[in-house]
Amino acid sequence: MNTTKTLFRSLYFLFLGLFLAQAQMADPVKWTTRVEKNSETEFTLHYEVKIDPFWHMYSQFTPDGGPLPTEYDYQNQKGNYQLIGKTVESPYKKVFNDIFGVDEYYFADKASFYQKIKVLNANVKSIPVEVSYQACKEQCIQLYKKFDFVLPALNKEAFVASPNATEIELEQASNDTIEEVLSIENNTVEKSSTTNTTVPEEKNLWSIFLVAFLFGFTALLTPCVFPMIPLTVSFFTKQSQNRAKGIRNAIFYGASIVIIYVTLGTVIVAIFGADSLNEMSTSVFFNLLFFAILIVFAISFLGAFEIVLPQSWANKIDGQSNRSGIVGIFFMALALAIVSFSCTGPIVGTLLVEASSKGGIAPIVGMLGFSLAIALPFMLFALFPGWLNSLPKSGGWMQTVKVSLGFLELALAFKFLSKADLVSQTHLLEREVFLAIWIAVFGAWAMYLFGRITLNYDNPNAPIGTGRLLMALLVTSFTIYLIPGLWGAPLKLISGFPPPLYYSESPQGVGGSGGSVANANLVEGNYKTKVISHGLTAFLDYEEGLAYAKKVNKPVLLDFTGHGCENCRKMEDFVWSDPTVLQMLREQVVLVSLYVDEKEKLPESKQYISKTTGRTIKSVGNLWSDFQIEKYKTNSQPYYLVLDTEGKTISNGPRTYNSDISYFRDWLKDGIANFNK
Repeated sequence: MNTTKTLFRSLYFLFLGLFLAQAQMADPVKWTTRVEKNSETEFTLHYEVKIDPFWHMYSQFTPDGGPLPTEYDYQNQKGNYQLIGKTVESPYKKVFNDIFGVDEYYFADKASFYQKIKVLNANVKSIPVEVSYQACKEQCIQLYKKFDFVLPALNKEAFVASPNATEIELEQASNDTIEEVLSIENNTVEKSSTTNTTVPEEKNLWSIFLVAFLFGFTALLTPCVFPMIPLTVSFFTKQSQNRAKGIRNAIFYGASIVIIYVTLGTVIVAIFGADSLNEMSTSVFFNLLFFAILIVFAISFLGAFEIVLPQSWANKIDGQSNRSGIVGIFFMALALAIVSFSCTGPIVGTLLVEASSKGGIAPIVGMLGFSLAIALPFMLFALFPGWLNSLPKSGGWMQTVKVSLGFLELALAFKFLSKADLVSQTHLLEREVFLAIWIAVFGAWAMYLFGRITLNYDNPNAPIGTGRLLMALLVTSFTIYLIPGLWGAPLKLISGFPPPLYYSESPQGVGGSGGSVANANLVEGNYKTKVISHGLTAFLDYEEGLAYAKKVNKPVLLDFTGHGCENCRKMEDFVWSDPTVLQMLREQVVLVSLYVDEKEKLPESKQYISKTTGRTIKSVGNLWSDFQIEKYKTNSQPYYLVLDTEGKTISNGPRTYNSDISYFRDWLKDGIANFNK
């Protein structure tokens, strides 16, 4: 039985590995090229790119420290042709990346590029170009293309009559093109024909919907909304001539609530534009504005004042609600939205602020989730009036809900202030300061729930109920959980909210506990190594890593990675930090990390043409990328294998990006066990 199970398992991983290799070698970016003749000696090389759904590739201008930018290598230039300026590209999208702490500039769906050239030699027949780029979905793939732009027959007399351009002419043309590049770069918020359709965005929309739904349900429990449920249901019960009409009116009332709030989200998108909203996430001004708005909302919920719409609006809308038919019912729903604004307004504002920073149709999706949570109870209790008897009575617990929302909004506000600080790199709100503020906010919230702090409208003599006590214990536990973060703990539960680990006063943790060189598992000998996450020492050369593994008799964990690989960093931060995994990485394997985007040039004697791809291998990153493609028939990162000291794979297939700790831990443990057999 065990033999059969092992056989099926081996076959499964074999076919899985073959499938992944096929899938990962496929290029999700499709290129077409053409040559445009401007004059007898000047041409424009055009590139048109179509990108598969859910994938994206990066701009040439992606900042250092982030993902791998697109790069053009125009070959055989000397004496044959000269570039006029830089390669120009269509508008890109810009999104801040919390993992790298820099903006990402990328294309989704499609992109275009062009390069102007001046031909200097009448015998030139073609322009060879190599393009290297990175395509990402759930994984990132390092890719490259070779193009040979065939030029039309050149008029040799034009070269005699018009000799090579002077340096002044070429410099002027270069400056004109550079200005064009900068113009495009500075106007990336203009309307673009591309649309971001990546998988992460779809996940974001679902998460926004669910969070908005929970916020809507919480708003339902506030003093402005909850008492309206029995009043509204009683109105439908008394005014409806029969049950069928009552059901119809209740459904239309709920639908009206949804229409009102979704219309609000639609107006926000229409005013700012779906693409422009996405740009807000990296704008220092808008993040500071959002911070200020949420602070005002939080102070309002904490009882300092109430945010209300003009009373005249409520009176006019209430007068219209007395009209008969569906028009009156719609105005009843509008009256509910206006009257309850002092409680729902800050919540709606917070959702719109958060959704707007995501861009696209996120504000519409957020308002849909929020309004559904508000509308459904009104509809259900109108359909089943008997359920009203099971509702808890209005009381002080609603004030507790409102104040709790105030503390949450106060904490959330600092997320936007942190992003503004990260983008501007002012280092005023580093990780320790952010966590100290959150500890203070959640600590004060816990003290409020325990009754040690009272605010306006609170009854200091009221007993603490079971629900409030349980919430107090939960908030206290979370506050205690935050405290080790001041000393370098990763705090995975709130990943993405505080600044990244490197953006702190002590990037390696207080006393170097976060993985300093002093705590690294350093190796003896003259090897090319690097101390990476968690103080792990990684060999940067495959042969040296194998030699050292043979010396110490340990298996090799081969890690194909990249400096600009976001999912590689996520694996290191969230999976490798597990104590069991980290112990195995420190003590039981030799880690060999091959960076496929390493820019260090190879000596000319070691440069070569790849037998597999035909690419010119010039850099260390080219070398490891070609090695991965040739040996393992894949070009994606992260990509992990466990090898013996001869370089043979002893793990159950490769592993790629997967944030499930047990999935990676069990696989690594099996590989080590196979080595020790």
